Amino acid sequence: MSRAFLFVLDSVGIGGAPDAKAYGDAGADTVGHIAEACAKGQGDRAGLRSGPLALPHLTAMGLGAACAEATGVCPPGLETPPQTPFAVGVETSNGKDTPSGHWEIAGVPVTFDWTVFPDEDPAFPDWLMRDLIAQADLPGLLCNRHYSGTQVIEDFGAEHVKTGAPICYTSADSVLQIAAHEEHFGLERLYRVCEITRKLVDPMALGRVIARPFVGDAENGFERTGNRRDFAMPPPGETVLDRLTAANRHIITMGKIGDIFAHRGVGEVRKAFGNMPLMDKTLTAMDDLQDGGFLFANFVDFDSEFGHRRDVPGYANALEEFDARMPEVIARLRPDDLLILTADHGNDPTWQGTDHTREQVPILIRLGTAAPVNLGKHLFSDISATVSAHLGVAAGENGTSFLNMIGRNT
Repeated sequence: MSRAFLFVLDSVGIGGAPDAKAYGDAGADTVGHIAEACAKGQGDRAGLRSGPLALPHLTAMGLGAACAEATGVCPPGLETPPQTPFAVGVETSNGKDTPSGHWEIAGVPVTFDWTVFPDEDPAFPDWLMRDLIAQADLPGLLCNRHYSGTQVIEDFGAEHVKTGAPICYTSADSVLQIAAHEEHFGLERLYRVCEITRKLVDPMALGRVIARPFVGDAENGFERTGNRRDFAMPPPGETVLDRLTAANRHIITMGKIGDIFAHRGVGEVRKAFGNMPLMDKTLTAMDDLQDGGFLFANFVDFDSEFGHRRDVPGYANALEEFDARMPEVIARLRPDDLLILTADHGNDPTWQGTDHTREQVPILIRLGTAAPVNLGKHLFSDISATVSAHLGVAAGENGTSFLNMIGRNT
C-alpha cells in the first residue's frame, strides 16, 4: 500500500503572494533574495559557506522552476530544468503565521481574524497579566511588548534570574511568548505557566502560547534551548490528520507538528533540536512508516534560527545542508510513495523587520517515475486533498487533488 511524506521547510517562500501588499510584504522573496545575495558574495561567511547558492537536488525537484512560476524570474544558480512535477502554493488563510499555513496545508483554511497584540508598551491587556500573575503565583512579569526573541533574553535575562519574573513578549504573529531560565526558574514550571496562560486566552482567537526556555548567565550571555513548546489553539475543522486517524492509518509527526495541531490526530510525535538532527530522525521514521501511513515533518530552523534573525549566510547554509540530505530521503522512497516538499509562509532574511513575510511557496513532488510537469498555481489545501487521494481516504471540504495532473487517478 502507498505511503505519503509531507515535509514543510518552514518559511522557505518563493515570492510575494497575490495579497502581499496588504501585509506590507510586496516584493518579499525568501529564496530569490537569498540566491541573489549569494551571487553577489553577500551570503559568504568565513568557516560556514561561500559562493552562489547551490541546491542541486531541490532544483532537480523543481525549486528554481517554481520560483520562476511564482515571480517570473528564476533565481541565480537554480536554473537546472526540473526532473519531477512541481507547483506553486497560494495561501487563502488570514495571517502569515505557522498555524495558518499548516492548518490550510492540512485542509482547514483560517477564515477568522487572529488576535494580534498591539505594538504598544504595554502590549498585553492588564487583566491578562494580572490574572496570570495570580493564577501562576508569579512575582511579576517582564517586558510586556513586541520584541525580538533573541534580544529579549539578552535585555531581560539578568533581571529575570534576579527577580524570578518570566519574560512575556509578542510579535506581529498571533502569539504570546514566555521566556524563562531552565535552571533558575525551571522548565516544568515554565510549561505550567504556559498552560495557565493558554486557558486564560482560550476565549480569544490567539494562535499560540510559546514556552521559550533559555540557559546561561549575564557574564557569558544567554542562549535559547531546544525545549521550546507551543501551546496552540486547535484547528477549527477536520484535518487530513483527523481523517487518517479515523481510518486507523499509521501517522508519524516530526518536529513541532504535534504542537501546531494541539496534539490532535498527530500519531507518534518525534522531535529533535536542529534541522540536521531532525533529518536523522526523519530518515529513521521513513523506514518505520507502515503501509498506508503518513509522515508529516516540520523543519523549523530556516524560520526560527535564520529568517527571524535576518541571517542570509545562515539561511543559505541551512538550505544547502538540507539539499545535501535529499538523496538519503529519495533512497527511502518506494515506487508508490508520494513525497511533497512545501512551506507554510516566507521569512525573507533581506526584508525589513523580523517577522514572517506573506509569500507563495514551492510544492515539489516526487511520485515514482512521474515526469516533470508544471502544475501551475494551487491552493495550500490542494496538498491535503492530494495526500488523501493518494492514501485512499475521504477528501475534506477544501482542496482538489492534483494527482490526475501527473498521470495518477484521483
